[in-house]
Amino acid sequence: MNIDDIVMDPALKLALETSKQTREQAIALLDLVSSLSPTSSPSHEFQLQISKQQKLLLTYLAQLRGLHRNAQVGARETKASTAEARQEVDRLHLQLQNLYYEQRHLQGEIAACESYDHKYQQLPLIPVEQFLAEHPEKADLDESALTIARIEHEHKGRLALEEQRQRLLKKKEGLIQANKKRKDDLANLDKDLEKFIDVRIDPENY
Repeated sequence: MNIDDIVMDPALKLALETSKQTREQAIALLDLVSSLSPTSSPSHEFQLQISKQQKLLLTYLAQLRGLHRNAQVGARETKASTAEARQEVDRLHLQLQNLYYEQRHLQGEIAACESYDHKYQQLPLIPVEQFLAEHPEKADLDESALTIARIEHEHKGRLALEEQRQRLLKKKEGLIQANKKRKDDLANLDKDLEKFIDVRIDPENY
């Protein structure tokens, strides 16, 4: 794969291009110097050409050093931002793991609540159809609110039965007291009757 297909950053592309130009200029300068015969002395024009090529090479090198320095600074900044981004990803990953743990915990709590043997399920509540027939205004309630309404209905019914039981107990107690009083009255009457009979049949009375 060509390096131009790998490097996408404009600054790095410029650095690569400048590096290529510097290399070509260095090779051109070497070729120019090599073209001079070792036995011949360079002419003034040749020396000017060498100086010109050297200056051009130095210009490329200066540009390359600046681009290299900028690339180093950019690399450090990229490394720092990458480290910050990695820390943020780690933090979000940990937060996500905590959310998964909390989700599993809540799902377990929900399952435990759904499988819990609630006491209200053992109550002899009247059927839903009968309750709605007696209370049609409750027809729009959801399942939870409807169950609560049925429990309240059962509670009121039990309170009414308890009041009725208390009244019957008081009535029973009154009947017991009245019956006891009648028994006592009868017992006293029997005693008085026995005394009367004893007096009537006593010979001393004749």
